Amino acid sequence: MYYYDRKLKIFSCTSNIPLAAAIAEKIEIPLGNGQVIRFSDGEVSVRIDESVRGADVYIVQSTCNPCNDNLMELLVMIDALKRASAKRITAVIPYYGYARQDRKTRPRDPITAKLVANLLTVAGSNRVLTIDLHAGAIQGFFDIPVDHMTAVPLLAEHFASKESKDLVIVSPDMGGVTRARDMAQRLGVPIAIIDKRRPQANVAEVMNIIGDVRGKHAVMVDDIIDTAGTIVLGAQALIDHGATKVSACCTHPVFSGPAVERLANSCISEVVVCDTIPLPDNKKLPIMHQCSVASLLADAIVRIHEDLSISTLFDAT
Repeated sequence: MYYYDRKLKIFSCTSNIPLAAAIAEKIEIPLGNGQVIRFSDGEVSVRIDESVRGADVYIVQSTCNPCNDNLMELLVMIDALKRASAKRITAVIPYYGYARQDRKTRPRDPITAKLVANLLTVAGSNRVLTIDLHAGAIQGFFDIPVDHMTAVPLLAEHFASKESKDLVIVSPDMGGVTRARDMAQRLGVPIAIIDKRRPQANVAEVMNIIGDVRGKHAVMVDDIIDTAGTIVLGAQALIDHGATKVSACCTHPVFSGPAVERLANSCISEVVVCDTIPLPDNKKLPIMHQCSVASLLADAIVRIHEDLSISTLFDAT
């Protein structure tokens, strides 16, 4: 797809090697020769087995579960490449962990998303490339450039072949309305909103449906599916309000705790996710479809490397 440039290098830590390899394949360059080593006491070390002097280096690492280990791997690799005289280091973080700790909701709460931003910057990262941050304001936590991509075009493309007159895009909460509106505009269909009350963490109670879903195929779109409580309860509410079919889609399939069991036993007919977080076989379901963000990130990396605008990628369909 692209010409080979010896100054462009892509390395991977251990959280999502298949995605890193797919990105390198799209750009038609070899994955960087480096490895993450763990000592017997659990300490992380990194070995870079090729020269990166003067190179424009991109490290692919999702800070998903185990998030602390994956974050530490990323920080150590950034430091290793910085000390090896890389010209520029970009942290490619398809899934940015700790993003839900972006503000104080109670006295003495930490703002861990800001702490992670500080750690990445102090370690030596010159730039960050990420996808669908839980809160867009996290971009402002960095004093270095942040390229914030969205996977909504990929998710919309999957549903573009469906009968559009029967589709309605649904936001599972008030905070996701912008994302749902973006997807609905790309498909030329209406939106609906689920108004819910959350009495405590990871417990959601559906209160009301705003919009017309009767007789329609409802597609719920979110950035993250974690324990799947919100999505499953929302899907049942949509069926109760007359939807004929419910699909769910998200960028980041965290799938923690009872998520897979809940999805398997729900009324959801299809779950569409991206590969920002790798899914082991025990978290895959027959109703699941995975879209790859490799091409999106490959295009962004090449444009950043060549000092071109990446804004056109935001409008890709």
